[in-house]
Amino acid sequence: FRSYVWDPALIVAQMVLLQAGYYSSLGLWLALLGTLGSTGPSLQQVFSDEILGFSTPPGRLSMMAFILNALTCALGLLYFIRRGKQCLDFTVTVHFFHLLGCWIYNSRFPSTLTWWLVHIVCTALMAAIGEYLCMRIELREIPLNSAPKSNV
Repeated sequence: FRSYVWDPALIVAQMVLLQAGYYSSLGLWLALLGTLGSTGPSLQQVFSDEILGFSTPPGRLSMMAFILNALTCALGLLYFIRRGKQCLDFTVTVHFFHLLGCWIYNSRFPSTLTWWLVHIVCTALMAAIGEYLCMRIELREIPLNSAPKSNV
């Protein structure tokens, strides 16, 4: 499977891969859901804390995109991390770098309650579903031989 040796190059590569997957899949979800609301994806939808909300259609579509993105990124944890113990670490890292990106983009710390609620829910969903999927893979039976079984 994988050795338990400290490999910083692998960890950094996984972090970069997950971060790229996070923004790529979020952009795809925003584009797909934007066709429903006849709006295109923008950096404002990705990084602004003020656009998320229940009161406007673009805010609701952005919230749906973030939730669906958490589910998509849980699959990314399954395919790129493959360790249930590391799912929470990588999930928090992805969302921490997103927080930094929002802070830099808006030149201020995100302060709206809906932004924090959406991202806490997305973090919990991504970590829990990713860990569940990884644990299912880890707990599969290991075949002891490759010879076909004979019915005696």
